[in-house]
Amino acid sequence: MNRSDAIEKAIAKLTPYFADRLSRNRTVCELHAHGEGFSEQHPPHAVVFAETTQDVSFALKICNDLGVPVIAFGAGTSLEGQINAVSGGISIDLSRMNKVLEVNAGDMDCRVQAGVTRQELNVYLRDEGLFFPVDPGGEATIGGMCATRASGTGAVRYGTIRENVLGLTVVLADGRIMRTGRRVRKSATGYDLVHLMIGSEGTLGIITEVQVRLHGVPETMAAAVCQFESLADCVQTAVQVMQMSVPIGRMELLDDVQMDACIQYSKLDGYRPVPTMFFEFQGGPEAVKEQVETVEAIVADNKGSAFQWSTRADERSALWKARHAVYWACLAYRPGHIGISTDAIVPISALTEMILGAKEDILASGIVAPIVGHIGDGNFHTVMLVPSGGDWAERAHALDQKLVARALALGGSASGEHGIGMAKMKCMSSEHDAVSLDVMRAIKKTLDPNNILNPGKLLPAVA
Repeated sequence: MNRSDAIEKAIAKLTPYFADRLSRNRTVCELHAHGEGFSEQHPPHAVVFAETTQDVSFALKICNDLGVPVIAFGAGTSLEGQINAVSGGISIDLSRMNKVLEVNAGDMDCRVQAGVTRQELNVYLRDEGLFFPVDPGGEATIGGMCATRASGTGAVRYGTIRENVLGLTVVLADGRIMRTGRRVRKSATGYDLVHLMIGSEGTLGIITEVQVRLHGVPETMAAAVCQFESLADCVQTAVQVMQMSVPIGRMELLDDVQMDACIQYSKLDGYRPVPTMFFEFQGGPEAVKEQVETVEAIVADNKGSAFQWSTRADERSALWKARHAVYWACLAYRPGHIGISTDAIVPISALTEMILGAKEDILASGIVAPIVGHIGDGNFHTVMLVPSGGDWAERAHALDQKLVARALALGGSASGEHGIGMAKMKCMSSEHDAVSLDVMRAIKKTLDPNNILNPGKLLPAVA
């Protein structure tokens, strides 16, 4: 049976079970053809809207028997082509799996379905004095954040999604349901299957439930903005803050171009288009006071401006809303252009060399590419703004490869949080040796022998 016939047969078997929760509507399929990153659209043949783990299990059993590709879809916010249906098949939309299943306030953990967004969870928790800290921006689902090993502005203090997950429910390729991990903070029993699944981008199984760690809402929070004349001084400030082990809540860098875009888009009155740091200090009043004094001294040593403070909740929210809106600010900065977003990460000690080198690469390319970064953990992003015609997209991808090569040469990684998807598969052979890639392929073959789970992603084909 050829693939086209197999897909039609799978759809025929899925239709009675899902009924009006299965759609072949062209618009619906196109909405599931891509994430937020720039890439070609690859729509699935059909979309099924799952509401339970059993729904996902039923769909995978049928698709596995027929060899039909399956792509998990959360909120569509991925940036490296993770959810594109490159081989067609069935998209399983998990957005209706949006229930908070249990909250264990005394143990500071909870269990959610994969389609719950971080914003929804934090609204649900607001009366508990607890919050979920992983904040990649956008309306990302927690299941999707696990699949792509998300990070974000809070990682410098609270860690990435990897450090904040205790357990998972995962549906394997053949429909079997695996529950792995416990509610305890550590365990020394068996292989670490929880973290095998985190970052697997839907290629080893589909995550349907997540047990996450929660944190207490800090007693005191204060945000500050500091500006610099020199990008080198700005980056060096971040490096020294980390080397001094200041337990800062959030620390974000925006270069002069990114700050110019944000000033115009988010109406950040009173700021100049120069390299800028956003800080957030968290903790008890005395702890915050000590953090502030230490960071102010570091800033002064690096010729930074005095802090501009935002202590009210609405002011802090507006400041971080502007930070999260950098992608849209970039698109508004060059109307009619497309934005190709990328990221890389290096050890803290190499950060100044990396950022200054990246700035040189960008200027040499002739591409407008603002720099913004979760600078406290060595991660930074560029949004390459190019016209839609000519060879600009190819030039942008060449710049991306140059930035990644620079990061790898400094002991870094091709991605700190966006993941691999389709767009960065070429980087895998540069970052991982042949034996590592062979082991990854062996794991994939064992768990998904028919290669139905998100084929064409993450692992490059054998040369």
